[in-house]
Amino acid sequence: MKKMSLLFSSFCLCLLFANVACASGTIKIGALFAVTGPASFLGEPEKKTLELLVKEANGKGGINGQKLEAVIYDTGGDATKAVQLATKLIKDDKVSVIIGPSTTGESMAVIPVVEKEKIPLISCAAGIKITDPAKHWVFKTPANDHVAAEKILNYMATKNQKSIALLTVTDGFGASGREQIKVLAKQKGFTVVADEVYGPKDTDMTAQLTKIRGIKPDAIICWGTNPGPAVITKNVKQLGLKTPLYMSHGVASKKYIELAGADAAEGVMLPAGKLAIYDMLPKNDPQYKLLKSYDQSYKKAYGVEASTFGGYAYDAFLLVTSAIKKSGATPELIRNGIEQSQKLVCISGICTMSGKDHNGLDLSAFEMVKVVKGDWALLK
Repeated sequence: MKKMSLLFSSFCLCLLFANVACASGTIKIGALFAVTGPASFLGEPEKKTLELLVKEANGKGGINGQKLEAVIYDTGGDATKAVQLATKLIKDDKVSVIIGPSTTGESMAVIPVVEKEKIPLISCAAGIKITDPAKHWVFKTPANDHVAAEKILNYMATKNQKSIALLTVTDGFGASGREQIKVLAKQKGFTVVADEVYGPKDTDMTAQLTKIRGIKPDAIICWGTNPGPAVITKNVKQLGLKTPLYMSHGVASKKYIELAGADAAEGVMLPAGKLAIYDMLPKNDPQYKLLKSYDQSYKKAYGVEASTFGGYAYDAFLLVTSAIKKSGATPELIRNGIEQSQKLVCISGICTMSGKDHNGLDLSAFEMVKVVKGDWALLK
């Protein structure tokens, strides 16, 4: 009996030490960002944001007593490379969750990998098809592109702008935006009078814009990520086009104004996350404190203001750490915790997930802004 008691005591001690070891272990967070290449304006701030947040969290003792380790790979914006690196994160690095990729095309390519391997993925890309229909292991932090499209169309309606010329990039983000705008336009009584496209590497879109000028639409909606939209903005200025120009949320950073030039970008309108204009928000806005804190921390660490795109990685980190605090650190528990997120105050909006909604954001995620003298101004 005494021997059995000793064995039981030893077993309990082993469990105790195992639990202590688990509690003091390291949680590996994988990340896939387009740090270099055409989409580096997305991936670079995402990488820097995640590194900053992991450092801050570890400085405070980690999450539930466990330190965090970010394993970050640069995809260069290449979907094939993203798949290879996602596999490496899962098989070799043994991560519990993956944040990224930065673009819609990469995210769509990686989805079959994480679904098969049962590792939660939180994409930093906006394409609606990433999470619609909902996939068991896949989430994303930017608001769906149909939300941004609806924000534009709702504003256009107040200006009685009814005929639209589309100019969209031929990648995953552009194709998704184009599809969503056309569906919403039909539902809301708008007419798409021109439907032009351009390639991600195109350096001049005057041919498409000349066609659009001849049709005389009430407004032009360009859907893409830099550098294309900046080129289009310059071309519009060069052609002397006076047609109101709307951009997607894909260029909602000062980098767009810098690339296009303040003079050419003057008057361009687009839906932007609140980070871009947080200093114009009322102080009682539920996101104000978080937005200010993120911007100040980022400026202190890197010497430049935080961007909406870095905010996508911030929100992914918030979802992951909130899930770990609430549920646990295994892939399954993190996945479950993310899906149970309710009214989580994030950089991109107030996030409420469900089994059918793995994005959790609505129209309140965006404010319509206008470029005025090289900066953003709120549209009323």
